[in-house]
Amino acid sequence: MPTITLPAPTVRDGSVDPDETPDTTPAPVGRNLMTNRFVAGVLRSRWYPGVLQVPVAGVFGLVAFQLLAGPDAAHDNAGTALMWVLWWPLIPIVFVLLGRFWCAVCPFGAISDFVQKWVGVNRPVPVFLKRYGIWIIDASFLLITWADHVWGVVESPWGSGVLVLILTTAVIASGALFQRRTFCRYLCFLGGMSGNYARVGMVELRADSEICRTCKAKAVCYNGNDKVAGCPLFTFPRTMEDSANCNLCANCIKSCPNDAIAVRLRKPTSELWFINKPKIEESYLAMAIMGIVLIQNITMLEVWNDVLTWIETTTGITSYPVIFTVAFALAVTLPVGLLALASRAAAGTNLETTRQNFARFGYALIPLDVAGHLAHNLFHLLAEGGSVYYTVAGLFGDAPVVGDPALVGAGTIQALQFALLALGVAASLYTAGRIARRRYRTAARRRGTVVPYAVIIALLGAVNVYFFLLPMAHRM
Repeated sequence: MPTITLPAPTVRDGSVDPDETPDTTPAPVGRNLMTNRFVAGVLRSRWYPGVLQVPVAGVFGLVAFQLLAGPDAAHDNAGTALMWVLWWPLIPIVFVLLGRFWCAVCPFGAISDFVQKWVGVNRPVPVFLKRYGIWIIDASFLLITWADHVWGVVESPWGSGVLVLILTTAVIASGALFQRRTFCRYLCFLGGMSGNYARVGMVELRADSEICRTCKAKAVCYNGNDKVAGCPLFTFPRTMEDSANCNLCANCIKSCPNDAIAVRLRKPTSELWFINKPKIEESYLAMAIMGIVLIQNITMLEVWNDVLTWIETTTGITSYPVIFTVAFALAVTLPVGLLALASRAAAGTNLETTRQNFARFGYALIPLDVAGHLAHNLFHLLAEGGSVYYTVAGLFGDAPVVGDPALVGAGTIQALQFALLALGVAASLYTAGRIARRRYRTAARRRGTVVPYAVIIALLGAVNVYFFLLPMAHRM
């Protein structure tokens, strides 16, 4: 394993604090799955991941067709059920278990590869995308969520179909103009979320730096060769310190002549403790997603209509887009503002700036972010999952198939939601503690740093618990 070098803590004038030296112990090495003949055979096969892309693309085509040409009512549309009731709730689970594996089989990636092969001009990625791509992802995530509530994208099969068409057009344009999967790396809102969530995941791909140091293959793992394409997400295995931009496509495994690439199991969230170069935009994305989950919860509550009525009566404002835009801005600002306040408080103890603390400890809240998202989506999956069967079965029968959409009772769903939130709170608290322990050598600085973040983790966890105690409306 390579030695991880963390910059020494600095005081606000930029000088190094001589009394503080970060813990540079490298991340523990988990079990290498490449020692399993079946796993190694699959990942080295020329059929992987293409053999998985074909059925996924088939389902994607069915979904797109149903959204654009199927029933107008979401309740009767198989595309809506497959996309929003099944796929959307399950995708964060995939990220937690397998990192960005979905990106290896995603139809958009296959479309980009196809377009690039036949008409691509392979221009370099623009500098502004490299520099500001994550902020574009942040903005697009917020914009899509806002548009959903203002224009009813999820509730409208046609609206969801238009969203798919817009994304497909962007993928085609990117594949025609730029190298590799520029859209997936720098523009895809789902890619941004998956990158953050992959850091919590249980699987990682890493290269053996000792073998790589003597490699004469001219970075074939990154550049590819005449049989295997280069890394689609512009990631050099030798220098990887996180899983945010690895989709487990196995291109590097197939092209490496030295078997230096390992795919390992690891403890969930452990990657968050070893990030050398935290980025403020990635921490902001985690907080923005948390705010999005909050507003999704609020607008699904039965009391939301009472709130709208109160606002109209009190202020005279009857425009839903105006009311929602204000509520949306407040919901997203809340977790961002809380993290900023906690970072300001921590800065008074650990001598780093508020900005540095925001970037570093925003990662500690990703486990709670993931838990809140999973808990919210769990309601759709378990309370409405039956609609997937009924709408898809309706495609193959003359008479409509109807029945109870709930897979389990409301009490079971709540118990599972609270269990997820408890795990998320515990994991975020533990992660904050581990980051502080590696970063600061004195107990006083560790304690003074962790306490503000512990407070906001507990507060955000309590807010989510409160929302899940209230009755929620169904999506379909």
